[in-house]
Amino acid sequence: MTDRGYPVISADSHITEPPNTYIDYIDPAFRDRAPKMVDGGEDVGDLFVIDGMSRPVPMGLVAAAGKPAEEIRVMGVRFADLHRGGWDPEARLGDQDRDGVAAEVIYPTVGMQLCNHKELDYKKACFDAYNRWIAEYCGAHPDRLLGCGQTAMRTPEEGIADLHRIKELGLRGVMMPGDPGVEDYDSTVYDDFWRAAVDLGLPLSFHILTTRDARPRGPKMNGFLSVVRGCQDIMGMLVLGGVFERHPELRIVCVEADAGWAPHFMYRMDHAYKRHRYWLPPGQQLSRLPSDYFSENVYLTFQDDWTAFRHADAMNWHRLLWANDFPHSDSTWPWSQDVLAEQTASLSDEQCEAILSANVADLYGVDRMALAAAVAS
Repeated sequence: MTDRGYPVISADSHITEPPNTYIDYIDPAFRDRAPKMVDGGEDVGDLFVIDGMSRPVPMGLVAAAGKPAEEIRVMGVRFADLHRGGWDPEARLGDQDRDGVAAEVIYPTVGMQLCNHKELDYKKACFDAYNRWIAEYCGAHPDRLLGCGQTAMRTPEEGIADLHRIKELGLRGVMMPGDPGVEDYDSTVYDDFWRAAVDLGLPLSFHILTTRDARPRGPKMNGFLSVVRGCQDIMGMLVLGGVFERHPELRIVCVEADAGWAPHFMYRMDHAYKRHRYWLPPGQQLSRLPSDYFSENVYLTFQDDWTAFRHADAMNWHRLLWANDFPHSDSTWPWSQDVLAEQTASLSDEQCEAILSANVADLYGVDRMALAAAVAS
């Protein structure tokens, strides 16, 4: 706990899948093809190899939190040397305490790459296995480890069944693949799915790197700038496609795509709608401006995006969610409190508490008094 008087909650943190995550928990029919960790040699280090995907997942960036920039590398890293809290829930509490964080919304790591797998049956088997594993991990400390399950979204009907199973496992939200198996998310075939998510109280999340995007131009680092685009496309599709018009209580979380861009994005949507709204299909006209739906229905997580704090008044700051992204290389861990002290200086006390604690607690149904008690014990 910090001295703020309320528990700080990270809205986007991750686990590091241990070698047995998929092999031990997957449907036996897929066990021979389950994602597995292999030894790539001294220079390459440990890798997670996914059947049917050409690029394995190296361990270098997935748990580089706290490392100086000059020591961060993609290859040559061993699983045994990573933050133990990535797969050990007991060690995870110590990591939270060190960063001044009381609880975290937990997302996968290898599971992000699996969202881009083209074989839907395989993806379904992997996500079911992950859901069983993450439920056990978070079940050790459910007040402080708030797990998100995954759905392959082979069909809307199966997606609804996944929502019910994820809820039964005690998980708090659902991480969606950027590309569904049937049509696209603005289609009315998903209306029953959106209704089920609302009825079950499960926030739905779209995380960066979970959509099959085109490769960036120029230096590899340019991809760091364009990586948020996949999430922005989905948010624009949901707004302009009338999803929030039809489902005003639906809550969507745009994860790790920053937030400082939101005021301009809302302006751009409004501008397009005012000038070109007749491009929309018949019957898909909106009753409000696009920015109204975005402001109400879309939550944004971010780490050290100072522009989000600086321009909080230009958007709905009740939908801003701070995160530490532990243990990934982009993480603010273990310096989060120093970063926050500097970047939140211009916010009111009410805004600060909302963005660091109250907003995410309201979204995921966290009892902050009970959480504070759990941390104190």
